[in-house]
Amino acid sequence: MKTTIYYKNEIVDGVNIFYREAGNKENPTILLLNGFPSSSISFRDLINDLAGDHHLIAPDYPAFGNSGVPSRDEYEYTFHNLSVTIEKFIGQIGLKQFSLYAFDYGGPVGFRIAARRPELIQSLIIQNANAYMEGIGPAFGLAMPFLQDRNPETEQPIRGLMTLDGIRIFYFDGAEDPAKINLDGPMIDLYYLTRPGLVDIHLDLLHNYSTNVAEYANWQNYFRTHLPPTLLTWGKNDQFFPLAAAEAYKTDLPHAELFVYNTSHFALEEYHTEIAENIREFLTRNDIR
Repeated sequence: MKTTIYYKNEIVDGVNIFYREAGNKENPTILLLNGFPSSSISFRDLINDLAGDHHLIAPDYPAFGNSGVPSRDEYEYTFHNLSVTIEKFIGQIGLKQFSLYAFDYGGPVGFRIAARRPELIQSLIIQNANAYMEGIGPAFGLAMPFLQDRNPETEQPIRGLMTLDGIRIFYFDGAEDPAKINLDGPMIDLYYLTRPGLVDIHLDLLHNYSTNVAEYANWQNYFRTHLPPTLLTWGKNDQFFPLAAAEAYKTDLPHAELFVYNTSHFALEEYHTEIAENIREFLTRNDIR
């Protein structure tokens, strides 16, 4: 049966939040939170895979994808503020409980929400998103000078990540079969990132990444205290958040289930079918309704 995906908008504190929605609302809900340098489009295949028996919601953060782009004077681009906006979005569209799919930036955005509002979270599905010092991969060495001292010189390598060659690193570095990766993804990401003002906005947000490290202990306390059922699906060749990032979760979530795939940071590009099956089986085993 063909999946119908609805493309909707919700105004949150004056900012237009675009989101994709599919599936019957009576089925278990999964909130899909995307990462850099992409948007909710990174879930296009997974939504099609799961919509027959799940309810899927995939919003774009402010200045991502099709959401509004308030100016830097109107909106401070921090992970805290993104989490506040998405938490308000969740309330406005009427979500009461859901499984949180956290990919990349979806970790620091979603884990903030989970720590503040644990009653919302039925389970965690974590794909290449980090919450531990052990999970910071070698590619982060490129960003460290920028995080420690932002200036035109340290910005240059980071600006390089917002070119087509830089975006392709996330998709292709470590991919098992590059021919399986839809080139529309990187090209669409490039389009959104090269709109006027977007590079500076994303530099602001990337510079704010150090605040996520400061939150790790808080998120780990949430994991230990609430022990949400957790599924880890991982592209093991990710140079940003390698397999050590996935394994670290088991320190605080000893019953977490881990599935590893021979692919890149964007594991869904090659393995969305397999990851969808992981999710179905996981939610069924844990009686997530």
